[in-house]
Amino acid sequence: MESATATATAPTPGVAPRSWRWLREHALHIYAGVAVAYVLIPSAVIAVFSFADAPPRDRLLFAINDGFTLEYWKNAFSVPELNDAMLTSLELAAVATLASTAIGTLMAIALVRHRFFGRRTANLLIVLPMATPEIVIGASLLSMFLIYSVPLGFTSLLIAHIMFSISFVVVVVRSRLIGFDRNIEDAAADLGATPLETFRHVTLPLLAPGIAAAGLLAFALSIDDFIISDFNKGTLETFPLYVFAAHLRGIPVQVNVLATMLFIVTLAAIVLVVWQQRRAERMAGVMPDAV
Repeated sequence: MESATATATAPTPGVAPRSWRWLREHALHIYAGVAVAYVLIPSAVIAVFSFADAPPRDRLLFAINDGFTLEYWKNAFSVPELNDAMLTSLELAAVATLASTAIGTLMAIALVRHRFFGRRTANLLIVLPMATPEIVIGASLLSMFLIYSVPLGFTSLLIAHIMFSISFVVVVVRSRLIGFDRNIEDAAADLGATPLETFRHVTLPLLAPGIAAAGLLAFALSIDDFIISDFNKGTLETFPLYVFAAHLRGIPVQVNVLATMLFIVTLAAIVLVVWQQRRAERMAGVMPDAV
């Protein structure tokens, strides 16, 4: 009887090794899933509490016992000050994105495809704004604006946002250019295309996903910036500055609603850029059959 009981309770051979083997095979996927979940949890919390039907005090304590409601989504634009701050941020981010993307793309092309005196120094200087603390950049820009009597407001914020966005655009577009197949451009030239036609019909379409990704990154950095904007805003108020000031007296739920809207639009744009990038890679991989 004892031997039968011992046999029944003995672990099944091979179960532990199989579990360990499965864990090793899927460890990277598990780690990636946990990392992605960790990054997206704040956005998920904001989205959930944009529907929470609870007093502001309970909402801050993550209490949603009162259920959910669409009331705040129906009245998403009912706070005039919040609307003004959001419009200012959108306008500032849009102009800064267009300017920084255009300047950064041209700089990336020059750094990758041309040899000139000071090229290595320029590559180093491009990285410096990315490595410099924002509080240093904000204070330095404020000192410059005060020295040269530049009025603080939309113009000073625009100059600041373009300045720190250019570096990110250059890095993204440059990485796309480094892996670019120049034989495609040579083939277009052999077929009689002018340099302008080659750039318009060959180079630019293949660079478009990288440029779009750089533009999205510049837009996100601009609309999210707080420290540099706080130094150089003057009397102007952007969306992050409004949220920071409002948290002292209670953040309106409409902030969560607008933030969720921005997240959805950004996510859709990222999906579109990824699709365009894969499409461009497939186009670049199509080679004519050897004759």
